[in-house]
Amino acid sequence: MLLTIGDAAPNFTLKSSDAQNVSLEDFRGKKVLLVFYPFSFTGICTAELCAIRDNENNFLDEDTVVISISCDSHYVLQNFKNQENFTHILLSDFWPHGEVSRVYGVFNEERGMAIRGSFLIDQTGILRWYVINQPGDARSTSAYAEALKAIG
Repeated sequence: MLLTIGDAAPNFTLKSSDAQNVSLEDFRGKKVLLVFYPFSFTGICTAELCAIRDNENNFLDEDTVVISISCDSHYVLQNFKNQENFTHILLSDFWPHGEVSRVYGVFNEERGMAIRGSFLIDQTGILRWYVINQPGDARSTSAYAEALKAIG
């Protein structure tokens, strides 16, 4: 499925690093930045999520939620979150393996992982911006800041 700007963002429910079920619709009324990444504890993935943690004051406000999603189990995500002191939500797309990543068009079937896709969803659940990078191409938090500023 290929999403386009203006589409309703597909809802999902995934297990968090804290083993709680979290749905996209839980955040209706807030802007949601979905950040799909390949694997926890890897160089670029760790750097990207640490950049979100370290720069969140530059682009987040009380009306914005960051949700990072990988195909790692929630146990791995719990350790990753604790080790790196992440404050945002980490969700597991482990089982059915990559189901949400597929819906958002960022699942690499050959390698069994999400590629680097970021999606900005507005307060009404509409996709307003996205960027998709290959596994070796890191994203920048400045792009998130610009996209969030553009939708207000």
